[in-house]
Amino acid sequence: MPPKRKAPADTAPKERQSKLAKEHNISAREEREIKEAFALFAEPMDGEKEGVIPTKDVRRAMIALGLPPTKPELKEFLEILDPDDEGYASYEPFVAICALKLHASRDAGGPGSDEVDEAFRLFTGGDSTDAPLTLAHLKRVAMTLKQDVDEQLLKDMILEANGGAGVGKGVSRAEFEELMRKAGAWK
Repeated sequence: MPPKRKAPADTAPKERQSKLAKEHNISAREEREIKEAFALFAEPMDGEKEGVIPTKDVRRAMIALGLPPTKPELKEFLEILDPDDEGYASYEPFVAICALKLHASRDAGGPGSDEVDEAFRLFTGGDSTDAPLTLAHLKRVAMTLKQDVDEQLLKDMILEANGGAGVGKGVSRAEFEELMRKAGAWK
């Protein structure tokens, strides 16, 4: 019988999605962030495991998540969260509302679209986001930061970002954004 392979020690266990996260098509990390924002304003209430938040704090909780609602959105969200006008919102509907807002921000390019362009231009040293990020760009950034980074590591970074399409192809702005989102730099 062959020996069992051990998982690399530096890999953290991947968070598992809860049933609620799966229902709303959000990652475990996104649900954890929503739960943390909810907990900032939560008050205990019988029958509610996670507690409830006063409806006056829904906007502040969403801002804490980086999902600030517009006034019309907030009005609609509060009608959904508190249809009986009791002044409180429970956890599950709050997750649903935040998931909707997360999906809307992704579909619209997100508020971080300009931020991504700016970061990409910082790497490429140019004004355009049309040209790919190349090995030369990464070497320049490493020199600017006074970091001695092995060239093979820089090549591996490019291959990881562009899905193995080749070092010469470089990294497009879309690939750069996808990689940065996966790394958690943007939502």
